[in-house]
Amino acid sequence: MSKNEGTLMSDQEAKEAIVEIGRRIYNKGFVASNDGNISVKVGENELWATPTGVSKGFMTPEMLVRLDMDGTVLEGDCRPSCEIKMHLRVFRENPSVTAVVHAHPMMATAYAIAGRPLDKPIITEGVLQLGVVPLAPYATPSTEEVPDSIAPYCKDYNAVLLANHGALTWGKDILEAWRRMESVEYYASIMMITEKVLGESRELTKEQIERLVTIRESMGIMTGGVPSGA
Repeated sequence: MSKNEGTLMSDQEAKEAIVEIGRRIYNKGFVASNDGNISVKVGENELWATPTGVSKGFMTPEMLVRLDMDGTVLEGDCRPSCEIKMHLRVFRENPSVTAVVHAHPMMATAYAIAGRPLDKPIITEGVLQLGVVPLAPYATPSTEEVPDSIAPYCKDYNAVLLANHGALTWGKDILEAWRRMESVEYYASIMMITEKVLGESRELTKEQIERLVTIRESMGIMTGGVPSGA
């Protein structure tokens, strides 16, 4: 991952980065078995993606698959995940995105199963780095329902929960997409603790949120939605 953020990686850099982020996702417990998938664009019409049926903690660059934006395999001996349709839709809807990460982090997935978005302004970093994390409606895996369900959120948000499924994040590079996945799970964990363990949470006020959004914009984060506040 030697390229500066915001620039496209070479094929080799993209493959090495995907393998590294796969290990992080697996070691964090954000996936079980062969779950999850990662993709990185390396050109206007080309990307590298994780293969189906392989643990993200034990991938090698040789296992990865090169695709075009129609999902046609250009290089690689393995098949891409059927969920690549979801990644391709993010790239089409938001041209500024060059990387997408899908995982099943426990707390965030619990909120997705409960049918609840992450939209309470309870922590400054949540507002600064993510904003609102909406909930996409349930969609049957491997069908066009999945990309259709996330399409409305790709431009104006930085992440989305997938009902009864998991979480999806994206960014201008793979590091940003990965950091957002970490932030989604941290945000969900804090919400779970304050709601279910402590039994209460003090939300930020509208004025406090407005000031954080101004800071967020100065950081170049122009999307994410704005939670309503107390």
